[in-house]
Amino acid sequence: MVCELRPATNRCNFPQALLASLIMCLLGMLSTSVRADEKPALKPAPAAEEPAGEVVEEGAADEKKEKANKTPLALYVTVRSPVDDSIFRNVRNTALKLQELARVENRPAFLILEIRAGQSEFYQVHGLAKFLTSSKIDRVTTIAWVPETVTGNNVVVALGCQEIVMHPDAELGDIGRGKPVEPDEEQLVLSLAEKRHNLRLNRDLVLGMLNPQVSLLVATVEKDGMTEKRVVTEQQAKVLRDNGLAITDVEVIKDKGQRGLFSGREARELGILVSHTIDSQPELANLYGIDPQSLREKHGQGESSVVKLIDVTDIIDPVLEAFIQRQIDRALAENAEIIIFRIESPGGYLMSGTNLANMIADLEEKNVRTVAYVPDHAISSAAITALGCDEIYMGPDGQIGDAGVIRQEFDGAFERVPEKLLSPLRQTLISLAERKKRPPAILEAMSFKDLEVFQVTHRETGRVWYLTEADIEKSNGEWIKGPIVPESAKGLLLTLQDDRAVELKIAAGVVNDLDDLKDRLNIPADVELDAVGRTWVDSLIYLLNDPFITGFLLFVAIICIYIELHFMVGIFGICSALCFGIFFWSRYLGGTATGLEIVLFMMGIACILMEIFVIPGFGVFGVSGGLLMVLSLILASETFNNIEPEVNSQKFVEAVTILLVPLAAVIVSSMFINKYLPQIPLLRHIVLVPPIRKHAGDTDTLQLRPDLADGKSGLFVGKQGVATTILRPSGKARFENELVDVVTQGPYIAAKSPVEIIEVRGRRVVVRSLPEST
Repeated sequence: MVCELRPATNRCNFPQALLASLIMCLLGMLSTSVRADEKPALKPAPAAEEPAGEVVEEGAADEKKEKANKTPLALYVTVRSPVDDSIFRNVRNTALKLQELARVENRPAFLILEIRAGQSEFYQVHGLAKFLTSSKIDRVTTIAWVPETVTGNNVVVALGCQEIVMHPDAELGDIGRGKPVEPDEEQLVLSLAEKRHNLRLNRDLVLGMLNPQVSLLVATVEKDGMTEKRVVTEQQAKVLRDNGLAITDVEVIKDKGQRGLFSGREARELGILVSHTIDSQPELANLYGIDPQSLREKHGQGESSVVKLIDVTDIIDPVLEAFIQRQIDRALAENAEIIIFRIESPGGYLMSGTNLANMIADLEEKNVRTVAYVPDHAISSAAITALGCDEIYMGPDGQIGDAGVIRQEFDGAFERVPEKLLSPLRQTLISLAERKKRPPAILEAMSFKDLEVFQVTHRETGRVWYLTEADIEKSNGEWIKGPIVPESAKGLLLTLQDDRAVELKIAAGVVNDLDDLKDRLNIPADVELDAVGRTWVDSLIYLLNDPFITGFLLFVAIICIYIELHFMVGIFGICSALCFGIFFWSRYLGGTATGLEIVLFMMGIACILMEIFVIPGFGVFGVSGGLLMVLSLILASETFNNIEPEVNSQKFVEAVTILLVPLAAVIVSSMFINKYLPQIPLLRHIVLVPPIRKHAGDTDTLQLRPDLADGKSGLFVGKQGVATTILRPSGKARFENELVDVVTQGPYIAAKSPVEIIEVRGRRVVVRSLPEST
């Protein structure tokens, strides 16, 4: 009773007032008393009237009414057989998640468990039922959905739920399957029933489901002029009579020796066991007013799920992006259902981060559950990568956010990119937020330092969310504006730590370590989560993408071409082609080159070959071919995009530098080659030096130095012959009795025209046309 003191009036009769107060108190005590030895009614009794003089707090009533009007939360889990640690963890983690959401959003919450037929160990089902009746999930209403007949120990899970919904033809009961259960197990199940978690269950009804030798009656009990129906055993009916209660009618619902098994239709008619009967699962949504999408169970929950762990611990760049993509492809090839990305990175390139986020988000279409685990920090583009995952779990000191885009000037200074240039990034963040059910405003605030975010509450459903000022105005009063999120104050890039990330709906929870994460994800403890390591191919790709190694590779490729022009033996040409092939292969797998760069390079080679062997002179095809080859090498060295123009300029300079340095080295090396290569004993008869004049002052007639002449072929500078084919510019010419492959220095030379050798280097013989009179 609540005593209320009022000011005395001038005309007051104190004895009468005191007597009236005592009478009201006695009436209130009588109306609210309950006998301890009374059994609860089979059907819920009507609510008792409030005692006179009792004051109900207005705030509590309003809160209760507001909570009733909110859209309920709901999650769906299938309890398959046998019930084991995997099923227990799944149900527990789902229930605890609902409990936290119900607490934060102050909304009703339903956990729907579909109970499947089968047999399970008693200690497993009892442990699960005990958890379902515990105070750890007191904000969650547990519902057992029984679409088919369930007997044996699995029935205990349904008995642990607050409500049971059955198909009319499905049956539930016979826990011992025709035999009495063990006495200790019987007491454990009865103790669950005595908690009265489900008001349509009582101790006697459960005892009849446990022991076939127990008969059950529906007794109509008359007391103080009122009647009620109770499910009792024969022994309990005798106890009621001995206590002086009048039993006016008795109906036998289970004879001795009969299994305690009740169909949904029968239980509904008797008003026992079940709260509702429905024909199909979709009716649950209408029955409890929940979103039909809530009845879709998340994929990748079972013990048999293939789980892969991928580390993201380096700078986010195109090489790492390509590496992660290869790891994902390998995981998919092994039928992975859950992929965990352990992210611990300071960030890197924006384009690589957004590409990885979209790539990971698209795995949802392949029924792959993606989880980001942030034990320490995921900053900048690493944070964007994590936002592509279905769920994010933070470590105790985990940190995520600060995804502002910066650029480095040519003088080495860093500055932030103007926000007007980042509209593609904004759209990417909004898209990721909508796909993964996170507040878009929170994600935007990670990259835009002047964007303020406010906590809001839905006017009708009471849902808590986070919006910007502009979004609140567009909602036309749908959302009630609350306090500002402190981390999004002007001038700050939003960064969140552990529990705060959970509170702002970015992360799903906080875990202590990888083992704790496995427990939260319902992954058995004996499953080893070893990060997918680099193969020898991955290590080689990382090595070949190093700028120094890349420069050396290009140097070898170009110098081999130069030497091949001296030797014309083919081996150095093959080496050059191999070096260029390795370059493009490493860049292709490194993520900076595509098929376009390779096609451009091949087109460049084709143009140069046409210029040498098909079209005379050194004109359009030769220049175009060289430019195409240079362009392909530059494009293959870096990845360019339209989001970071200053970064693109810097990348272009780096790519050109990587190409110019080997070219400069080739120029210097060629000087030494021209000077020292002909002096090597093994090569002196293959590589020739420029010719010398026959006589001083003679500018037209040249001869080869005798010590460098090719004694085998008899070819030397100044030797004359006749073209046997058209030289355009290559063809054949006859010198005395020897037919030789030659090439002209300029225009076409018709067949049967006189020619003169002007250069001999290895197997390459260059000729010029002579006048007919010569």
